[in-house]
Amino acid sequence: MSFVLDSSVALTWCFEDEATPVADALLIRLAEGGAHAPSLWPLEVLNALTMAERRGRITSQTRYQRIAFLQTLPVALDGQTAEQAWITASRLAELHRLTLYDAAYLELAQRLELPLATLDVDLRAAASALGVPLLGLDGECPESS
Repeated sequence: MSFVLDSSVALTWCFEDEATPVADALLIRLAEGGAHAPSLWPLEVLNALTMAERRGRITSQTRYQRIAFLQTLPVALDGQTAEQAWITASRLAELHRLTLYDAAYLELAQRLELPLATLDVDLRAAASALGVPLLGLDGECPESS
């Protein structure tokens, strides 16, 4: 079964010190069934990797390796992210005090009726309040359906 993938989960696969069994299970689930993400997803993960290199957390070579890895993932980018931002995602951001970026993930999960894989505390709270199923923390079953 597919899910909506947030950058917070994808980045755990790029930094060894953030790896967890649940994140590993989500990567397997992703490989088996693919995932969806707002069209801003590449910008978020690339920015995080760029900032990690600037801060000395990873090398340039490592950044390029992680970029190549992320590009191979079966993540379908949503073509309606910008259109949905104007009203639906904007309202979600306002109502749940989210960044518009995070609201885009929530909007997509709602629209596609898919679980949301995120580690972001505020995004998880908003998703939970709206009844959007969550993946990404211990105790939440990331197995394929």
